[in-house]
Amino acid sequence: MPDPMSASLLGLPFWIVVAIGVVALFGVFQVYYWVGHRLGQALYRSRLGRKIGQERILKVENVVRRWGALAVYGCFWVPGLRHSLPWVAGVLRIDYRWYLVASALGCLTWAPITAFGLYALLWGWLKLAAGSPLIAIGIAAVVVGAIAAFVIWRRRRANA
Repeated sequence: MPDPMSASLLGLPFWIVVAIGVVALFGVFQVYYWVGHRLGQALYRSRLGRKIGQERILKVENVVRRWGALAVYGCFWVPGLRHSLPWVAGVLRIDYRWYLVASALGCLTWAPITAFGLYALLWGWLKLAAGSPLIAIGIAAVVVGAIAAFVIWRRRRANA
């Protein structure tokens, strides 16, 4: 597996791409907060709010009320919450100083771990594929099957 520090993407060292991603994600999280703060409850009645659903929004509100800035940090690790909780935090007007710290820590931990972790998985799989294509195809099929089974299970659960 190649050294992650020597990897590049679009001609830039991979670590610089990840650093740019961290800064961009941090900026997006600040925009989410201030959009929620500025629009308030009107955001819940918007197309995005209707798409997410009032019941889900109330669940996110309860998480923010209970855990505050810790919920902001934790939302990085939960798909779905990552992009809904920040604007709910803005609507609820949690203390921006704590939001700022929690979102900065989340960006500084989640983005590099995810980027380098996915990088390692990809290169590990490619190395396996170079040595044993059949095993690599089998592993890919199992992963795709597991994802498909999970999606089907979630849809059935949601419909029930």
